[in-house]
Amino acid sequence: MGPRGYNTFMDAQLPAMDSPLTPLEKVRTFPTTSGVYLMKDTAGNVIYVGKAKHLRSRAASYFAKDALSDVRIRDWIGLVTDIDYISTDDAIAAMLVEARMIKDLRPRFNKSLKDDKTFPYLQIRTREEYPRVEITRQPRRKGVRLYGPFTSAGSLRSAVNVLQKLFKFRTCSLDIRAADPKWKWFRPCLLHSVRLCTAPCNFRVSREEYRRQIKKLIFILEGKKGKLIRRMEREMQAASADLNFEKAARLRDEVDALRKLDMRGKVDRDEQPEVFPIDPKKGLLGLKKVLGLAKTPRTIEGFDIAHLGGQDTVASLVSFLDGLPFKNGYRRFKVKTVEGVDDFASMREVVSRRFRRLRTEDDVFPDILLIDGGKGQLNAAIDAFRALGIEPPTVISLAKQEEEIFRPGESDSIKLSRHSAALRLLQYVRDEAHRFAQHYHHMLRRKRLTEDGS
Repeated sequence: MGPRGYNTFMDAQLPAMDSPLTPLEKVRTFPTTSGVYLMKDTAGNVIYVGKAKHLRSRAASYFAKDALSDVRIRDWIGLVTDIDYISTDDAIAAMLVEARMIKDLRPRFNKSLKDDKTFPYLQIRTREEYPRVEITRQPRRKGVRLYGPFTSAGSLRSAVNVLQKLFKFRTCSLDIRAADPKWKWFRPCLLHSVRLCTAPCNFRVSREEYRRQIKKLIFILEGKKGKLIRRMEREMQAASADLNFEKAARLRDEVDALRKLDMRGKVDRDEQPEVFPIDPKKGLLGLKKVLGLAKTPRTIEGFDIAHLGGQDTVASLVSFLDGLPFKNGYRRFKVKTVEGVDDFASMREVVSRRFRRLRTEDDVFPDILLIDGGKGQLNAAIDAFRALGIEPPTVISLAKQEEEIFRPGESDSIKLSRHSAALRLLQYVRDEAHRFAQHYHHMLRRKRLTEDGS
């Protein structure tokens, strides 16, 4: 995944490599792009997360001479001994990344965004005969045009109000069907009376004409609103020249609301995990098909390696049963035979230890073993089975960036849709293994730093 991926957020829990630079000196090396900065204490805990349009100048402001007199930060800024950043494409992405990280990391001195509230979306149900337009925090995956997540629910509602004046779409939850004669006698709501809806509920607009309204709305939502805004600005100027200041002010507010439609993320790039829950059953059935298995898998185990510059190298093993975490099956390993940075050798060691023990205890192998990484990590795992003389279960790896699935002996990877239930289940296992490994590594490093300092 890119800088907004869940793995990056979990990496942010790690203490940075010991650096001779002070936080202020380090900030001076930050880029001038937008992004998110992470304040850390001596143990490497992220204690504050913030966003910035200009990373270098915003982060540097915390270490200015007058920072200690700022009531918002004076109680904790002295605890900051390190700072890191994640750059983003724009300020909107920075806002969404900040929110995601605060929810995941729960930094001690961030007071907001720790609740379970999600960002809203604008959803058009395009498969309906008369598509409805909705603001929702529980969007659908299929049968809709989806826009967002939006950074402000209030701004989104204001923009939708303006768009409804222009395109008169429905926002009700009625299930209107052209073949059902009952709608001929249905009484339209107040929105039709005030000219905010063309009343498809009473067939006062044809299906074809209503869908043309929706096409115009989609045209605006997909970035073609410049012409509309220029027309409204001309009307605003004309109203002002005629001393009709009330109309001019209204048009000014409407133009501002339309501009704020750009204050949104991208559905795939800025996905909120809690908004699109995984269907475990569908994911397992998908894996059966994708991997060509004889039966639907029930058990999946995932391995990941964590270290910092080759120090305190550890591994995690997570277990999933019927597509859900089985915490009793989680295991963690200190890597014993590897010096320095060698993820392949580390993976070879821990896979050997795990499956040697399962063989000794005559225990059941998982249906699928998922390795975090690419071909190198996958081959290291297969080497472990070969050295043990054990017939492996179905072993695959999931590589970051392109989210490719690799199989032993296959040169081509499997690339699934980002919306695939099978891929999302594998990502869940991989991310859980990553989180568990990083947590254990963090514990060991904190313990070592404490012992070294005592």
